Amino acid sequence: MLSVVFRVDDGRVSVLLWQRALEPAAGAWALPGGRLGPDEDLPTSARRLLADKVDLTDVAHLEQFAEFSDPHRVPPTDDARRTLASAFLGLVRAGTDPRLPDDTAWHPVDDLPTTAFDHGVMVHRARARLAARLSYTNIGFALAPREFPVSELRDIYVAVLGYPVDATNLLRILSRRSVITATGSTARSGRAGGRPPALYRFQDTYLRVTDEFATLRPPG
Repeated sequence: MLSVVFRVDDGRVSVLLWQRALEPAAGAWALPGGRLGPDEDLPTSARRLLADKVDLTDVAHLEQFAEFSDPHRVPPTDDARRTLASAFLGLVRAGTDPRLPDDTAWHPVDDLPTTAFDHGVMVHRARARLAARLSYTNIGFALAPREFPVSELRDIYVAVLGYPVDATNLLRILSRRSVITATGSTARSGRAGGRPPALYRFQDTYLRVTDEFATLRPPG
């Protein structure tokens, strides 16, 4: 059981990793995880392991996204058993800064350190899953603050997708699909002054499909 937990901060997608202290792969950075408890289902176990291993409890969304079963993905242990992994995608809202143990840190997905086993592959598979989800679901609710100007939401989409997104067009699409709505409040003006931007929020804080055939394409 492993969890790929992302957040978007300063325009970059980061993943939560902890540094292994024991062999195999001692010193390498790894995804938090562990064994399924005898009385747990998979989501319950994933949340417990995040809390137990890296003190992370504030996860806005968690979903299973893949199974990894290559016979050689982990060096065999003394009992020669294969190690399979159920991988979960977890998301943390922008602006939250959970207190982490000393051996745990956020790492930019585009500049990963040396990772244990196939964990780097898992990270990039999860990133691709998240980018696809942005097109046809409201999954942005789990990355954005509870209230935000459209420009801030646009920056989150750009970070995940990896290409420019027009804020006006994004607002039109998400409003038409009833994904976000205006709060009636405005943000504080920046240092340059000007008209304070309107604040928006996601209508739902659970995953739902908004347009199963939609695709957010790069410009040009």
